[in-house]
Amino acid sequence: MVVDAEKLGYKEINDILRENKGDTTLTNCKGQRFIGTGMAENDIIVEGVPGNALGAYLNGAKITVHGNAQDAVGDTMNDGEIVIHGNVGDAVGYAMRGGRIIINGDAGYRAGIHMKAYKEKVPVMVIGGKAGSFLGEYQAGGIIIVLGLGESKRNIVGNFPCTGMHGGKMFLRSDCKGIIFPKQVTARKALPEDLDEIEKYIDEYCKLFGVNKGELLDSPFTVVTPDSGNPYKQLYVAN
Repeated sequence: MVVDAEKLGYKEINDILRENKGDTTLTNCKGQRFIGTGMAENDIIVEGVPGNALGAYLNGAKITVHGNAQDAVGDTMNDGEIVIHGNVGDAVGYAMRGGRIIINGDAGYRAGIHMKAYKEKVPVMVIGGKAGSFLGEYQAGGIIIVLGLGESKRNIVGNFPCTGMHGGKMFLRSDCKGIIFPKQVTARKALPEDLDEIEKYIDEYCKLFGVNKGELLDSPFTVVTPDSGNPYKQLYVAN
């Protein structure tokens, strides 16, 4: 099913998606927010630029964007997959607790803020380009992978990565020289067994965007983990 979204508001678009519950292509998307909110059974292709909170509370659906996306992609998503063929704005994957977000290009500030995991629910975010400041802020679970591809000569991440991180893992395809991490985390060279953990996610990224997996995995990676289960517990709990 193909839907011309140019003159439709987000409520009209989501009503159509809920009624169809199948494969739907939205053409001429021009900044409509909340597309795909909470959906479980849909396969949605977006041509154009969706607005904020694309796939918020997603619960199993797949969303593919052939272009850029704005802020808060996958806000609190529970399951499913979001694939962005361009760049994304700020706070992608805010509080996501399951599923995958795979981004071909760059991400803005606060990607992966408040990511969390529970038992078999392990959210994964792959950023093909570079990420802005506060990457993984207050990360409590899940996996964030940043590959650093692209022409830009800036660092693979911006300022203050992993601030307040107390769970999960972060993998950066870089030796991370010159990047300052907070004292509450450990940043070390990734070992072969570390890369085994993320190979399937890199494989999916490479198949989606035509990148050579062998060349990526031959590069140095840095893995970042918190030093303790909750390094900020003393700030919130009385002794």
